[in-house]
Amino acid sequence: MLVIALSELTADMVDLVGGKAAGLGEMARSGERVPEGFCVTTTAHDLGVIPQAEVAEAYERLGAGPVAVRSSATAEDLPDASFAGQQDSVLDVTGVTDLLSAIRRCWDSLHHARVVAYRDAHQIDHRPVRMAVIVQRMIDPAAAGVLFTANPLTGCRTEMMVEATAGLGAAVVDGSAAVDRYVLDGSPPAGSGVLTAGQLDELRAAGRRLQDHFGRPQDIEWAYDRQGVLWLLQSRPITTLFPSPPDTGRPAPRVYLEFGHVQGMLQPVTPMGMSTLKSLVAAMLAALGLTVEITDIGGRLYGDLTDLARSRSARKRLVKLMAVDFGPRAQAAMEHVLADPRFAPPAEASPRRAQTGPGLRTGLRAATGIMRALARPEVARSRLFREIERLKVGAAAPAGLATAADRLRFVRAEDPSAGSDEIVWPIVAGMLAAAMPAALLRGVVSRDEINTVLSGMPHNVTIEMDLALWRLSRQVGEHRHLLLTTPPQDLATAYARGALPDIGLAAFLDSYGHRAAAEVDLGVPRWDEDPTPVFAMIANYLRVTDPEQAPDRRFARAVATAEATLEEIVARARRRRPVRGRLAGFLLRRARMLAGLREAGKFAGLYRLREMRRQLLLVGAELAGRGLLEQPGDVMFLTLDEAHAAVHDGADHRSTVAARRAVHQRELRRPSVPVAVLSDGTDVEAVLAPAPALPGALRGVGAAAGRTTGPARVVHDPATAHVEPGDILVTPTTDPGWTPLFLTAAALVTETGAVMAHGPTVAREYGIPAVICVRDATQKIRTGQIITVDAAAGTVSIDSAAESETTRRPTISGARPS
Repeated sequence: MLVIALSELTADMVDLVGGKAAGLGEMARSGERVPEGFCVTTTAHDLGVIPQAEVAEAYERLGAGPVAVRSSATAEDLPDASFAGQQDSVLDVTGVTDLLSAIRRCWDSLHHARVVAYRDAHQIDHRPVRMAVIVQRMIDPAAAGVLFTANPLTGCRTEMMVEATAGLGAAVVDGSAAVDRYVLDGSPPAGSGVLTAGQLDELRAAGRRLQDHFGRPQDIEWAYDRQGVLWLLQSRPITTLFPSPPDTGRPAPRVYLEFGHVQGMLQPVTPMGMSTLKSLVAAMLAALGLTVEITDIGGRLYGDLTDLARSRSARKRLVKLMAVDFGPRAQAAMEHVLADPRFAPPAEASPRRAQTGPGLRTGLRAATGIMRALARPEVARSRLFREIERLKVGAAAPAGLATAADRLRFVRAEDPSAGSDEIVWPIVAGMLAAAMPAALLRGVVSRDEINTVLSGMPHNVTIEMDLALWRLSRQVGEHRHLLLTTPPQDLATAYARGALPDIGLAAFLDSYGHRAAAEVDLGVPRWDEDPTPVFAMIANYLRVTDPEQAPDRRFARAVATAEATLEEIVARARRRRPVRGRLAGFLLRRARMLAGLREAGKFAGLYRLREMRRQLLLVGAELAGRGLLEQPGDVMFLTLDEAHAAVHDGADHRSTVAARRAVHQRELRRPSVPVAVLSDGTDVEAVLAPAPALPGALRGVGAAAGRTTGPARVVHDPATAHVEPGDILVTPTTDPGWTPLFLTAAALVTETGAVMAHGPTVAREYGIPAVICVRDATQKIRTGQIITVDAAAGTVSIDSAAESETTRRPTISGARPS
């Protein structure tokens, strides 16, 4: 079929008529008022010849008057890619000759440079994309515009937004004219400007119908003609909304805080990874005396803090507790929530009492463990590392796991590392010792000086890993050229075949192969499975040619500076505040002996995660062999219960896996994740008053002392990142799998984080400046721009006039599980 009437189109005809036309057909069939028209199908586009006779005949049936000619590609108006304004539309077309020319123009727009770039950004294959063209009777509008059935600025699903202008609505879409904006929140609307209250009510009702019909929030183009009749011109999904929290059936509103960045990851977690992470994060919070329900929103870990926010006792210390791991962005969002009357404590005691602290027995155990570690840090440290070695040995699967059922039982067994006192309390003691001096020495010592003392920390397993990889890179000898010029993926393939020269990688992976970026997600390959990221990091190290920039020397300088600064500020503090000075000095010295242990807890737990992943991949292989999965790695897109059903009941989950992979890929492309979200979908940060603008600078929080200027390197995936010595890393967040990049970087900028989180901690230990919580840094800064990171001021300044030619390369993106 080459030409079809719009009234005959349905939602399942996207391949034939494109996304926009299919949507219009659905609207017309559901009874909405849509201008009459027809569609020149993708079949005609495949043939490359416009069916002139059929088009002319259909045009005559419309009355042969003015028409709108609009593109409708097969990759358009999709759930995660709207292509809004990317492909051409031609309005007020009259006559067959001009109509045929407009159709050809729409076809040609499929290959516009901006459209190709848009498809590339959304990882849409160009080859199968085809173009249909819509021809509709032209409406002469008195007013026109766009209706969003959820607030696109805040994400709130209980508000609609209307943007309207007199005349054609193209001025709203292309931003060429001022518009009237209305927010419809359920209360009677006040008409003003180009729309009356009655018209706003009519638009709201139409929005509700279309949202119910299509099953998700919609972006709707509309027009009122000169007779006051409402016409609907398009309806497509709002593609920018972050997924809303699931309905829990509990009283709303509820507030959810994003927890993934505590582990240095904002990418979506695989379903299998989510099933283990929920319990891991809950256990971590329990150590702080907080009982929090963990929720999956958009594949990310969010904690429901509603009960804590409404608890008279918990809310008093909630924001302070968040300082250690969650950081200032989360604190600001929570302060806003606590000021919201809807989250005020109930007048009477709530029947569901939020746990606000550890129980007596746990509290005594914590106090004892912390005091023992502070009193004898060397002994505590020795016990911790002995426990890690014990857990490493114990993580191995027992002999005799022969079936998928056996392997699942092993995976579901209780984690023996959970809550080990020998690991937990020395780490907590170190974190407390590092956090308390800032308050004790306020007004005497700056935050920047405290951060300097907390640099160059010994006993950090992640630092030791990074330096081990540095030493390996110094020993490659004649293989230097091979490692510098061969793509990391090719090197990994050669290593797996045994075709790579021995450079000592096997020994490194024996110690650290259980690690990876986003390593707390079971769905992510470990380095011993895929050493591609390790080869990329080795290449980065080989680019360091200045001996003074060698990471081991930089670390040694950071140690010396930290020790000297410690003595100087303690002497100053003891002169001005003798008691506090002595106590702060004691704590800072203990921090230098214990705070580096922070990474050890997760490091220990990763041994078991690696073994669980190995066993699950074997389960996946068995299920793939039985035809229940396409490939072994698909098991990571199931939950443990679903894997159990497949193993024991033969449940076929192939369609489920395909759907979840598609959603996962879409979420990997999401540029930002809300730090806090309400149950109605509101991004809390989006409603906060903006921070005062700084001329030419982005505001953040200084987390590792220093000031430096250099070319920016925006990185989303450390696996293939090319980093030159002196580059300033600009990332959404970091976890230990990223830290080898720090050895060549001059500074660190992140969008999330806390002063004591992974990235700033390691930055301090290498003596490089870090500014964290710079919102949208990876979007506002381009690779190659010259930027200045000033930790003391908490700013990142962009020199828009300067750009490094040697670093002007595309941004790296797309970390992927398998």
